[in-house]
Amino acid sequence: MRLMSRQLKRAIPVVRRRVGRWHVVFLLVLGVSGLLPVHAQTPIKIGAVYALSGAAAEANAESVRGVRMAVDILNRRGGLLGRPIDVLVLDNQSTPIGSYVAAEQAAEAGVVALIGADWSSHSLQIAKVAQDKQIPMISSYSTHPDVTGTGDYIFRICFTDTFVGKVMAHFAHKDLKARTALVVTDLSSEYSIALSNIFKQHFTGFGGLVVGEIEYKLKQINYDRLLQSAGRTPADVMFLSGHDESAYIGKLVQQAGLKVIPLGGDGWSTQAFMDKGGKDLQRGYFCTHWSPSVKTAASRNFMDQLSPALPPNVGTALAYDAVMVLSDAIKRAGTVDKNIVRDHLARTTGYKGVTGKIAFNTTGDPVKSAVIMEIRNGKRGYLKTLEPF
Repeated sequence: MRLMSRQLKRAIPVVRRRVGRWHVVFLLVLGVSGLLPVHAQTPIKIGAVYALSGAAAEANAESVRGVRMAVDILNRRGGLLGRPIDVLVLDNQSTPIGSYVAAEQAAEAGVVALIGADWSSHSLQIAKVAQDKQIPMISSYSTHPDVTGTGDYIFRICFTDTFVGKVMAHFAHKDLKARTALVVTDLSSEYSIALSNIFKQHFTGFGGLVVGEIEYKLKQINYDRLLQSAGRTPADVMFLSGHDESAYIGKLVQQAGLKVIPLGGDGWSTQAFMDKGGKDLQRGYFCTHWSPSVKTAASRNFMDQLSPALPPNVGTALAYDAVMVLSDAIKRAGTVDKNIVRDHLARTTGYKGVTGKIAFNTTGDPVKSAVIMEIRNGKRGYLKTLEPF
């Protein structure tokens, strides 16, 4: 009996060790099979609201590409906080009301943040939902000053119309020696209205004279009448504050032999602009957020990541930066709590993005440089970089 007892005592530790090993194996199997709660593998949801259909879809496709590109790269690197990223891309149908509805859908899906939109009239509606539900929002391409004025949860990667209008007025007066300007505005676009007003304010402030204003609504535009009005009002420069339709207007003006230099804002940056007449322009200038000619490390790395089949463009670069700046804030926050992420977004300073160094001011707008592009014989080229002034 004593012998058996000693043998039993020696056997007990062996049994315990074996049980411990099987216990570890069992836990590992459960974890791999998904039977254990694995919070680290739950996707982080990010909403992206852009036009997938309608008038803005062609231009917005560049931004959607940038969002997906950034998310794919982050997921290949292991995601955020040990979790994969799930991007929910919602169609705003190229309308303000569609933007509001899409933002509501994203909120109901439980997104941590919202990216988008491109057009300012769309982002203004998304911002209302984001601010009301306290969801951090980063617009990639909406430059209207009122977008971030919606509240303290709203940010943007692009600079504002205030900066664009001032830059182009300064460039027209100082670099082109223009003393007279004709301003052409799309009354159906908040972006166009704001940009025209800011250009007029600064151009006259620099000593120039606005000799005429032509107004239209995109869906009701009469190009022949617009061209006739332009022909009756000679000017040194013509500031076209619209989106890609401005390319066709500029093309008609130059084909008619009018000796006026077309100028524009960042709405001229899209491939749609070139397709709709930009490639036929003999001469023109516009302000934008980035050029492939920029040789920073972040810009070169972005270019290396692009598919050779896709031309580099501003919309893609801005949307890429929007996602990456958000990811940086989430990493610094160490959580997906929306309020804490918002606070860390607000503290962003000196982030080295594709489109420049990004730091948010107190209104959620970035302090960054602008690029002046020149169109010569239908080809766009980098001209100069202008720092904030």
